[in-house]
Amino acid sequence: MSNIQKYKMVCTLTFGDIYGQIIAWLIVIFITLATTLALWSSTRQIYALATVGIVLVLSLPFLLFSFVTTLFNHIEFKSEE
Repeated sequence: MSNIQKYKMVCTLTFGDIYGQIIAWLIVIFITLATTLALWSSTRQIYALATVGIVLVLSLPFLLFSFVTTLFNHIEFKSEE
């Protein structure tokens, strides 16, 4: 029991690893805003607001899932000697 190894956790995540995910999500948001502006009239305001709400509610879980899985893929455990 005296030769138990010590490990350290190292995160190798860089901004370049999530850069593509951020760009893709920004594209989705800008397309949503363009759709909202296209639907914004005196009779379709509720549809415009519903479009923004639905896209945000549906895209945020996927964004969080991709960020978390990317983070978990960049965590390493190295033995200290």
